[in-house]
Amino acid sequence: MANQAPPSVLTFAGTDPSGGAGLQADILTFASIGCHPLSVVTAITVQDTRGVDSVLAMDADWVNDQARAILEDVQVSAFKLGLLGSVENIAVIAEIMADYPDVPLLIDPILTSGRGDDLTNDDMMDAMIELLFPQATLITPNSLEARRLAFADADDEVALTSLDEAAARLLEMGSEYVLITGTHERTLEVTNTLYGESRLIKAYKWDRLVGSYHGSGCTLTSAIAACMAHGLSMEEAVMEAQEYTWQTLKNGFRPGMGQFIPDRMFWARDEEDAVVDSGDGNTKTH
Repeated sequence: MANQAPPSVLTFAGTDPSGGAGLQADILTFASIGCHPLSVVTAITVQDTRGVDSVLAMDADWVNDQARAILEDVQVSAFKLGLLGSVENIAVIAEIMADYPDVPLLIDPILTSGRGDDLTNDDMMDAMIELLFPQATLITPNSLEARRLAFADADDEVALTSLDEAAARLLEMGSEYVLITGTHERTLEVTNTLYGESRLIKAYKWDRLVGSYHGSGCTLTSAIAACMAHGLSMEEAVMEAQEYTWQTLKNGFRPGMGQFIPDRMFWARDEEDAVVDSGDGNTKTH
């Protein structure tokens, strides 16, 4: 008798050869939280732990064919969107999402890399707002992205906008919930704020960790998607995913010359549970 399949989560994202962000980060996170990862490649990037050098968007027909093939075969419990690559890709993905209105749709609206490299132009941003946000269960911008998205038509107001104001405008764009992350704010603690039903639902405060991390946003949104795929409510999923993400950052490592990378498998490397070679060909646990 076959084992019961874990819930499947499908990500639409660009590749990251460093494994820090993007498609690779999503897959690691889904698997770490007990979900089966499914993926559609929207773009191929040239990047390392320091930043993104170039992006090659996939042809929209390829994006559509990748998604339709797997969706005809596997039941998906949640969708996660990251870097989408082009206006054409956004339009195709919006059509696909419209066919699955009962499946949670979580969007990490990536505008720039951690270094500040532009990854989404104004036309793509407008397309996301018009075509995808009205279908979203949750969008998870950082504070800089939230202000830019909320006031895309009034650049001079962006820097002066409160996050409450930005969230109100984002909710008006159609998303059911908005989670704004506060890593970029000049505060002693990191405050993430969840909004829904035209109000602030809850503010979460976390100890600010030292260092710069590559892929924290991808990890958080993917973790929320995975938790929702397991049946958690929005507030439960947001809480659990933040705790998980904070632990991945606390246990982060620096494999190259750039940013730290969250350790999505931190629990598997816990010293007390690690299986080590005893030196005599056998293994033992500590």
